[in-house]
Amino acid sequence: MKFTFLALLALSSLALHGQSFVCGDAHAPKGARALTASSFYTSSEAGFDLHTAPVLEEKSCSSDKPFFFSVTLPEGSYRVTVVLGSAQPGVTTVRAEARRLMLEKVATAAGGSTTRVFDVNLRIPTIPGDDKHHVKLKPREKSGLDWDTKLTLEFNGTHPGFRSIAIAPIHEPTIYLAGDSTVVDQDVEPWAAWGQMLPRFFKPGVVVANHGESGETVRSFESEQRFAKIFSTIQKGDYLFFQFGHNDQKPENKVSLDLYKKLLTTYVEKTRAAGATPVLVTSMFRRNFDEHGKIVDTMAGYPEAMRAIAAEQHVTLIDLNAMSRTLFEVLGPEGTQQAFVHYAANSFPNQTEAIHDDTHFNNYGAYELAQCIATGLRTSHLPLAKKLVRNAGHFNPAHPDPLATFSLPFTPIPPKEGDVTKVPQI
Repeated sequence: MKFTFLALLALSSLALHGQSFVCGDAHAPKGARALTASSFYTSSEAGFDLHTAPVLEEKSCSSDKPFFFSVTLPEGSYRVTVVLGSAQPGVTTVRAEARRLMLEKVATAAGGSTTRVFDVNLRIPTIPGDDKHHVKLKPREKSGLDWDTKLTLEFNGTHPGFRSIAIAPIHEPTIYLAGDSTVVDQDVEPWAAWGQMLPRFFKPGVVVANHGESGETVRSFESEQRFAKIFSTIQKGDYLFFQFGHNDQKPENKVSLDLYKKLLTTYVEKTRAAGATPVLVTSMFRRNFDEHGKIVDTMAGYPEAMRAIAAEQHVTLIDLNAMSRTLFEVLGPEGTQQAFVHYAANSFPNQTEAIHDDTHFNNYGAYELAQCIATGLRTSHLPLAKKLVRNAGHFNPAHPDPLATFSLPFTPIPPKEGDVTKVPQI
């Protein structure tokens, strides 16, 4: 018991005052830890994780392959300052936790460096102040990277590398996301969702806490204590985005339109009572075209119900449903195959069968939808819009990014079920 108490005390102290790490420097600045080739992560020591390790040279940690760095921290939000660069020219993409996009393709010259800052949220299933309840995690969540006691950073790209990392606790406005598999932090390639792309479009000063999960309806989000978790930490000045509909309409877990509207209205009111701002997001279309190349509506009235709630309750609405119609029809039946999860067998490790998924998105599709969300925010005139990075919020879904020029490096996290084609998504 004495060891446990002292360990927790030390961990709390480190989180309170922050931690910093430098690569390959035996004479690290005061308070910083020097990382070596054998600095591997344990529950008590920060280090390289998931069976990866970079090369240390010229006071940098770099590799010709993706690598991960983890540090144990208490639940909360943190500001991460990274000095990117190495002896080699590189282009580094940084993700956090389960593939949340934080920094996109930052170029550094050989021997050079550049400093970048981003904010990230860390959470655990326990509900503060309620010992009898916790979030009812699905099996695939229990061994994932989003609900554990460590902050994990992924360094990926063309010779990715960093020179130092500093991590400090912060208290700032939080954007909570409540939704399904089209919102969730998808942890396995080739799936992706707009919620995990969203952090890339915000400056430091606001943090995204993506509580979305596959298979959720607005009713199951309540019964699995996911709303309870959010409302145990939400504060005045925060935001709560709601996007439900894909699963609510399904016969096996049907939520009637009346109950859908009732539950959403209840949680809109609770959000406002907490001093936070609700934002309603209509569900995007599925990839379903008629013979004229026009989208077929399969959403069974749920987007219309959400629009009605937004009007009745005077809630900010981001009409992703309408924007996705424009986006998908511009891309067309063939182009959308490159935005949804359509891949021949063996396109990815542990993918033994072809995938033809007309509901879920790859990196490109998720990225374009996240840009739609940013544009919806910019035009909403919410104070949150001021936190968007300069180039965000001006996306026109009628003019998507060219497919030929879009790329994000793939994350080498294998599926826990073995074969990605057997991983349930919704």
